[in-house]
Amino acid sequence: MLHINPDYFILKPALATVDCEPNWKWRKRDKPMPNYDLFYVWTGEGTVVLNGKSYRVEKGHCFLFKPGDVVTATHNPQNTLKLTYIHFDISEIPQLVPPAHQVIESTIDFESLLVRYVRLFLIDTFGADMEAKLILKQLMIHLLREEREKGKLVNDISNHLLETIREIANYIQQHPAEQHTIESLAARANLSQRYFSEKFKEIIGQTVKSYIVNMRIKRAEHLLHFAGMTVTETAYALGYNNLHFFSRQFKKYTGKNPSEVR
Repeated sequence: MLHINPDYFILKPALATVDCEPNWKWRKRDKPMPNYDLFYVWTGEGTVVLNGKSYRVEKGHCFLFKPGDVVTATHNPQNTLKLTYIHFDISEIPQLVPPAHQVIESTIDFESLLVRYVRLFLIDTFGADMEAKLILKQLMIHLLREEREKGKLVNDISNHLLETIREIANYIQQHPAEQHTIESLAARANLSQRYFSEKFKEIIGQTVKSYIVNMRIKRAEHLLHFAGMTVTETAYALGYNNLHFFSRQFKKYTGKNPSEVR
């Protein structure tokens, strides 16, 4: 859509910025999407299923649904979605099309364009159609630019993320007795809790909570077997206040009772 003349955009009357009701759902249509739909999440959390693929969405998530797409969506009634949607068509086949889903980094610029577009049609505004087509072209350029810039940075980001997650895993291993939480570890990694949890499991191969317990139990095995500490001493040294819970967790991870190892 980079080289599309703005005059080729065909505006549709379906557009708005809305706060979705708690019982809101986007049910499966009898027919696939008939036109393009720019769909942006301002706040809230929910799930969008696009052509069978599920996406967890929150602020900054943007979709460009295309003709023929099959879409459904739901949201958290306690944290409802606020959305902007803009339907349109194009009178010629575009060569460059933004991806179906992106997380917008420069939300301020993108959101200001969305606000301007919707406001054009709240009242009878002179030149609204012409300006709306220009804004729609800007929105498409913004999506294409973000995709291109993310592609350039992906290797550096991936390497940095890999090192960050490994540093966190090493920190947990070196301090097994600390009362680690996902919140504190994510803050240490300077990542959101959800993203940190997803990437930790992807890179380390275990959930954060499972890895924390695993490191504690491995340290417990060492203390019992090599340091000569009692089961009670070991449990308290690793932050367990409930001896029965420690023994049960130890057996779950090792298949043995702590007393057997000692």
